[in-house]
This record gives sequence, C-alpha cells and structure tokens, in this order.
Amino acid sequence: MATLSPSALSSPKFTITGKLKTSRLVNFAVRSNCGKRISRFKIGVAVTMSMEKKKKEVWIWTENKQVMTAAVERGWNKFIFSSIHRQLATDWSSIALINPLFIEDKRLFDNNDKLVATFSEISSPQQLEQLQPTYELADNVIVDLLDWQVIPAENIVAAFHGTHKTVFAISKGLSESQIFLEALEQGLGGVVLKTEDVEAVLELKEYFYKRNKEGSQLGLTKATITRVEMTGMGDRVCVDLCSLMRPGEGLLVGSFARGLFLVHSECLESNYIASRPFRVNAGPVHAYVAVPGGKTCYLSELKAGKEILVVDQNGIQRTAVVGRVKIETRPLIIIDAKIDSDDKTCYNILLQNAETVGLVPPSKGGGNEGTAIAVTSLKVGDEVLVRVQGGARHTGIEIQEFIVEK
Repeated sequence: MATLSPSALSSPKFTITGKLKTSRLVNFAVRSNCGKRISRFKIGVAVTMSMEKKKKEVWIWTENKQVMTAAVERGWNKFIFSSIHRQLATDWSSIALINPLFIEDKRLFDNNDKLVATFSEISSPQQLEQLQPTYELADNVIVDLLDWQVIPAENIVAAFHGTHKTVFAISKGLSESQIFLEALEQGLGGVVLKTEDVEAVLELKEYFYKRNKEGSQLGLTKATITRVEMTGMGDRVCVDLCSLMRPGEGLLVGSFARGLFLVHSECLESNYIASRPFRVNAGPVHAYVAVPGGKTCYLSELKAGKEILVVDQNGIQRTAVVGRVKIETRPLIIIDAKIDSDDKTCYNILLQNAETVGLVPPSKGGGNEGTAIAVTSLKVGDEVLVRVQGGARHTGIEIQEFIVEK
C-alpha cells in the first residue's frame, strides 16, 4: 500500500512511497467559478498512486421504504437515520437485515453507540484544508461537498491515500457518485446515496456491475479461417475512443452475436498510415459489437459518449467511451472461421479490405503477443481469436431460443 509523506500537505512537492503502479500530473489548485485561486494546494504536483482496485462501499440515506428494499436486495444494508427517526430504523430492522447508523452532532453511531464515522460539510477551501486524516477520530469520514465536487474530491483522495480511513461523499444520484468514485482514477472509498428515488439505487448498482467487470477475463477461443473473399462496397464504421489502446487490444465484432472476432486497433506502426491508437476500423454498419453488461449493439448505433468494451489478446476487458464514429463507403472483405473443422457452426465477419485492418491471433509466446494479422494478408488456415457466445440476441440481450441465421 502506498503512503503519503508527512510533508505532503505543507510542501509544493511530495512523494508517495510503497507499491506504485502509475503516475499522472495533477492540478491541485482549487479555483472558484471565476477562476480565482482559493486553495494552498500547488499546481503541477506529481502524484504516483497504486491503481489497484479496491472495493467501494455504499451507504444509503433515505426515509423511503421502497428505496430501502431495493438497496437491501442489491446487497447494501448500511442505512443512515437522523436521531429523530430511530423508530423508523426499528421498523425496518423487523422486516430486513439492515445495519442502522444514527447522526448525532455531526457523528455517526451504531446501535451500540459506537462511533462509526464523522460528518463534515465542506463549502470553502478552509474547511477542505481542515479535513486531514490525523484529525479524524473514526475510521470512516463522510463529507458533503456542497458547492463544488471534482477538485475537492481529488484533493481528498490524495490527502487520505495510504491511510486506513475510508472517505465517503454524499451523493444524490449516479452522476455525482461517478465523480466521487473515479476522482484521480482512484476514487473515494465509497458514497452515501441520499435519495428517495428507487431508480437512483438501480442506476448505481448497474454502474457497479459494469465497474466490477473491469479487468476481469473473457474467454476467447482459437478459430481457424476457412474463407477469405473479396466482396462489394459497404458502409464501414471507424470507432474512435476517448482512450488509447495498446498492442493486442481491440473490439469484439461479428456478423452474428454468437461469435465475435477480436478486431485489432490501429495502434501498431504501419508503412501506410500513422499510428492511431484510439481507433478501431471495426466493420460494416450491420455488425454487432460487444458493450458492457454482457450485451451487444450494432456498430451503426454507436455514438459519442456511449460505453464500449475493449478486450486484449488474453481476454482482459475494460470499458472505454466512444468519442466519434466515422461511417464511410469502402471495399469489404468477407471472412469465415470455425472452431473445429468438423463443427457445422461458421463464424463470420466483414471488414474493410485495407492493410491497417487486422484480426488478433492466439498468443503463442516468443514474440507473438500484441500483434495482428492484416486482413490483406489473411489466408485459409490462419488462426484468430473469437468470443463464442451461447444464444441469439434481441435488442442486444441474449435470449434462450436459438435462431438460425442464413
């Protein structure tokens, strides 16, 4: 675990020691809406932090029984009550297994009057500066960022990083929660969802489902090319992401959702065109592409701001945001592949016939990692990676009945 040096908050330069994964330059100058500098944090502080994922916590603050029920059903059982609502906590405890916490004088106590968390409202840089790990008596710290959120959240992440304390921010919905949980790529330890709306619970749970899939591994299967053939013109889709892709990464695309090919990005150096590590020349408009949540959508449905799944040669997945979609008419090539030569199931994809478009071969060691086979060089017998999925799809969601696609 990385730790923050004692001089971090008083010096323009500080270091974090311990397990280091990545670094970025962080602007710690807190500014008001008119641009005036209002915090003593310095511009250009270099922060190096462990990017290892930690489990984020969610506490619920509500007086709505339906919200309580929805939260408990999704595994969240810590609820905050004001001291005047102890009877409500008792009533709910009789119908659901919950852990009630009570606010008294800016502190939270459990049923046994044990101090669980401190509570702070922050609406000025002075209050932000006073929020330091050494001053907090409890293991949990709840902050209510009243006027501004992003920069204070980043400052709090840096100040508390490496300590044993968990910092929560009060959130009214998904958008605020996402700010707090992703600040400085590390995020606060959790959020207190203060809401009377069941939909806010459902949206936040869906966010966590997608987030927890980050870094998990999809099963990719080796398939053998059985046909490579020139075909006519078609409207193909270039997908430009708001993230850079590394060698071996790409999108899962296919004519049928039952089998998606790993189409490599344009991050590799080429004699024909400059490297564009944010781009995947993914295929024609009718093709399916994998998106988070185990779903697919048509390439033609992609638009700026939509999330999409990026997968590498080993099946490790992550989520990226689409920044731009380019649809242009280009010559196409049709590719068929089979998992087993005796199998009747054929997996199919159409791609632009260009040297910069490629499929990813299986990893064999000895330098084969992070490479792609250009479709212009692809031949029968070559091996590529395919994501095999069980059923047919309806509006991008797998259904049980099998539809024969001709």
